[in-house]
Amino acid sequence: MILYGIKSCDTVRKARRWCEANNAEFQFHDFRVDGLDEATINGWLQFISWEVLLNKRSTTWKQLDDSRKESLGQANAVELMLENPTLIKRPVLSDNTMCMVGFKEADYAVHFAK
Repeated sequence: MILYGIKSCDTVRKARRWCEANNAEFQFHDFRVDGLDEATINGWLQFISWEVLLNKRSTTWKQLDDSRKESLGQANAVELMLENPTLIKRPVLSDNTMCMVGFKEADYAVHFAK
C-alpha cells in the first residue's frame, strides 16, 4: 500500500498518523521529493475518474490561466497534474487493486480491516 501526498499537507499528516496509530502497513511517497510519473496517475485512473483526482479548489488551480482550464479532458488533466502535482487531491492511497482519494478515518478503517 502506498500513501501519496505532500508531507506538509495537513490531511496527509492525519492519514499518516492514522496509519501509524493503527499499525497499517504503508509506504509514503512525497510528490515533491520523490516525483510522479504518468504511469502512476494512469494506474489511479483505472479506479477513479480524473475529475475526482483533480483538485479544482486548490490555490494552484486558481492561479492557472483560464486557457489551461477550458476544454479539460483526461489527457490534459493528467498533463496538468504532472506539471503541478499540487493539483492532485491528497492523500491518494493506492495499490494494484484500489485507489482512494482524501482521508476519512472510517474509510481507512474499513479498507485496512480487510
